[in-house]
Amino acid sequence: QVQLVESGGGLVQAGGSLRLSCAASGRTFSSYAMGWFRQAPGKEREFVAAINWSRGNTYYADSVKCRFTISRDVAKNTVYLQMNSLKPEDTAVYYCAGGGSIWNPRTPTTYNYWGQGTQVTVSS
Repeated sequence: QVQLVESGGGLVQAGGSLRLSCAASGRTFSSYAMGWFRQAPGKEREFVAAINWSRGNTYYADSVKCRFTISRDVAKNTVYLQMNSLKPEDTAVYYCAGGGSIWNPRTPTTYNYWGQGTQVTVSS
């Protein structure tokens, strides 16, 4: 059984930092992408960042570029999202996703596995 377990969310002031982790179990994701998406109340789920598990290529939404960094630890089968210079508009539930298409890593429907989500709240 494949599981993605997120951790690291919480409450932080604007300008602060958080690091999210997503530990995968049950399979590895070679030849696939792993990504982070977020969903704010009343809004659709949106792409945040993705990484090609094998090659390490990274992709970002324009809204987080230069503030967020996605990385992976192959040995631990874990993907991370370092979030710096957080803004109130970053407040959302953040979801880890695995098994995505390396040709279209920004589209949520290409991902086969999802975590339960972790809340990130940024106060002004």
